[in-house]
Order: sequence, then C-alpha cells, then structure tokens
Amino acid sequence: MRDRQEKITQLVQSRGFVTIDFLADEFCVTPQTIRRDINVLSEMGLVRRYHGGAGMVPSTENVAYTKRKVLCLKEKQQIAQMVAGHIPDHASLLINIGTTTEEIAKALCDHRGLRVITNNLHVAAILSGNKNFEVIVAGGLVRQRDGGIIGPLTIDFIEQFRVDYGIIGISGIDMDGTLLDFDYREVRAARSVMDNSRKVFLAADHTKFGRNAMVRLGNIAEIDALYTDQFPPLQLIDAINLSEVQLHVPEVSDQATAGPVPEVSASAEERNGTEDRAEVGS
Repeated sequence: MRDRQEKITQLVQSRGFVTIDFLADEFCVTPQTIRRDINVLSEMGLVRRYHGGAGMVPSTENVAYTKRKVLCLKEKQQIAQMVAGHIPDHASLLINIGTTTEEIAKALCDHRGLRVITNNLHVAAILSGNKNFEVIVAGGLVRQRDGGIIGPLTIDFIEQFRVDYGIIGISGIDMDGTLLDFDYREVRAARSVMDNSRKVFLAADHTKFGRNAMVRLGNIAEIDALYTDQFPPLQLIDAINLSEVQLHVPEVSDQATAGPVPEVSASAEERNGTEDRAEVGS
C-alpha cells in the first residue's frame, strides 16, 4: 500500500492532477481503494483531494499543527533517536520550530549538561525538565498555532551565539536538494540557526521528499547530515551524494549508494565518546 501511495504522490507531482479512474487503471485496483489512498495522502498533506481525483498541495498552505503532531509519529521518533545518538553530553545546540524537533527534544532528555537555545516553546518546555540542562528561549513573536517564536528579535537573539550543533526541521525537500518551508519569518530564523552552528543536522521524515512549499531556506549542500526514516528518491540521493551529506536511515548499516554511508544512530557509549561520528565524510 505504501509503495502505491508513494507512486500516486509522484504522479500528482509530475502531472499536477490525476483522476481516480486513471489511478485505478494504472494500479489495477478499485476506485474505492484509490479514494482511500487519496484520503490518507491528503491527511498527510502530500496531495489535495478534489472531486474525481487528486492534485498538488498549494505551496502556500501547511498542514495544521495538531495534525502534524500525530502524522508519522513513529517515524519521527525513530529519527529523534538517531539524532540524539549523535549529540554528545555537554554540547551546545540551536533547535528550531517543528514537530520533529520536538520529538528530538524528548529523545535528548537523558543527556547531561546540554546548553540549548531554541525558538520553539514546546522544545523549551520539554528540555527544561532536566535540571542539568541550561535552556535559553529566543525572544520575538510567539505563533499561537504552534508555539514557534519568529521575527527580527528572534534572529538578532540567535545571532549572538555560535553552537556545536544546529538541529532543524523542514516542510519540504525538492528533488534537486532545495530546502523549502511555508513561512518566510520561520525560514529566516532557521537560516540563522544554520549560519550560527558548527554542524547542521536536518531531521525530516519521508513525506517531506518532493513536497511543495513556497519559501526557500537553502540547499541540502549546506547541512552536514540528513536524518530520515526511509531512503529518499534516487534523484534526491544524487543531490545528497554530490554534496557529501551524510544520510542516516534506521536499521541500515551498509552503503547503498555511491555517496556517504547511511548508518544507524550511535549508542549511548558512542555518544559519550570523544569521536564525533556525525562528521561529514567519516
């Protein structure tokens, strides 16, 4: 089913609109099955459901925060464990807005001595439960819908720091490696996180591959590692390999492409060691 839904998404992206009858013939299933697939993909924000078919999601609209919190939750938790496994104790971090970064914050709670700067109120609330952490919240305008903090004050605040790791989420990754989001103010804050971090970790589940959004954050070449739950499409893997970005996928230990080796997240013992296993090209 998942393979069929991914192919439906690709067809919508390439054609702009596809009918239920066309998809039923294409996959040799009933129209009712296709309607169920479209409903699932629509809930995930990957296609827009129309009468008689499915079309592309507008680049100006994101899925509501309450829905995003539960979409692909298991996958986000897997991603969070991998990211947390590559963050050593006593590190400094910048963490931006997003439901995936909130899961990462939960996975970091058993670390020691972290210093975290964030423009995400939920991340701050999660991490402040650890008495060994120092959590700093950026100033600015609080978005009521998701607890994100944005605006010029946020950017000015973030730019005062230079941290070990920047952890960011994203709304979409184009096949050429372009990183996309919906709110230009959020993008500017994420850009500041990238610019003021020695290493940048991007956490994005597979639904973000090829997803449409209107604001450009940058290119995948500007990050050090991508943490995701599935291998990206081949075209995006080409862009990842060309940029020598490390690709981390759960339960994958051998090299599947010509580029950096996808690897399983580090154990607690590795995390507390002196070697930084998230180094590009390691």
